[in-house]
Parts: sequence; structure tokens; C-alpha cells
Amino acid sequence: MGIILLAFVGLYLLVSLGVVMGSIAYARTAGKSAKHWGWGAGLVMYLIPFWDWIPTIATHQYYCATEAGFWAYKTPEQWMKENPGVMEGLVANKGDPSKFVGDTSNFTNTHFVNSRFNLVFIHSGPFAFHRWRKEQEIVDATSGEILARQIDFSTSQNRRQAGWSGWKFWLNRDGCVGSEKQSAELIQYFKSIRGAEK
Repeated sequence: MGIILLAFVGLYLLVSLGVVMGSIAYARTAGKSAKHWGWGAGLVMYLIPFWDWIPTIATHQYYCATEAGFWAYKTPEQWMKENPGVMEGLVANKGDPSKFVGDTSNFTNTHFVNSRFNLVFIHSGPFAFHRWRKEQEIVDATSGEILARQIDFSTSQNRRQAGWSGWKFWLNRDGCVGSEKQSAELIQYFKSIRGAEK
């Protein structure tokens, strides 16, 4: 795949160079500005594959800065104080029972961790400029209260649905800066409420 991609890039560069040189030659014979025509042709050939590069990166960074992160609304210790004796009796469900609602692009996948907690994955998109929203929540199954949440954004999930099929590798952003650390915090929280194995 890499060789095919390199061949395509090389061919496109040659075609682009030919278009720019042809534009300059036309401008000179027609008595027009060769500089303007050359730069104009170069800009058009650049924008054909890269027109959405800056908007995609800017949109991704905006949503990472304004909506992404990890929040623990209630610590396991606080929950234990409000529900004395419950945590000690929790037993992890065997076989990871879950419920999937939606399709490959927009779905909610609820994992029934034990008798009191659910781990909920919410995936949605694509939004403008190839943006995908990924959300994970730890929910008290009895009260419906969200105890912890992580929100992340990518421009690389389900590329076929996004319409660019993955060949625009320069648009690929797997997640926001710091999302690995936030995922680790969510996993640590999850481990603290999972309960003993059956």
C-alpha cells in the first residue's frame, strides 16, 4: 500500500508540475503575468488534495480544547460513603455482558460491569471535517448517575464512512493531546469499582 501511495504522490507531483509549467507557458504567449498564472495553477493543484487540511486540524484542536477531557464527578470513596457496604459485595459479571445499539458509525455500547456499575461507550460522527466524538462513561446502574466521563475526538475513525477512505493520511488524528493519560485515569477508576471476579 505504501508503494502504491508513493507512486500516486509522485505521479500527482509530476502532473502538478506539468500544469504549472503549462500555465506559465500559456501566460507568456498570451501576454499575461506568468508569475500570477504559475502561482494560481500551483495553488489549485495544492488545494485539490489539501483543501480540508487546515480546517480539519483547526476543528479537531478546537473541540479538543473546549470539550475533551476526563472528569470524575464522584470518587469511588465518595460513592462508598453514600452506599455503605455495597462495594464490598460487588462481583464482576462473567463474560463481559453488553448491549450494542446503533450502527458502525453512531452507537452506544453498554457493558454491564457488575450489579451496580455500567461502562458506556458512545461513538458518534462523522461531523464536519472528518470529526468523530468518542465518549466513555461509568454509570451507577441503579441511580443513572454518571460517576466519571472521558470525551475524546479523532479524525481517523471509520474512514470509509467519512468519505476519504484513509488515503489522506495527513488528516489522521487518533485522539486529543493527553487522551492516553485520561484513558489511564478512566481505567484506574474502572478497576476500583469492578469488584471481585466470579
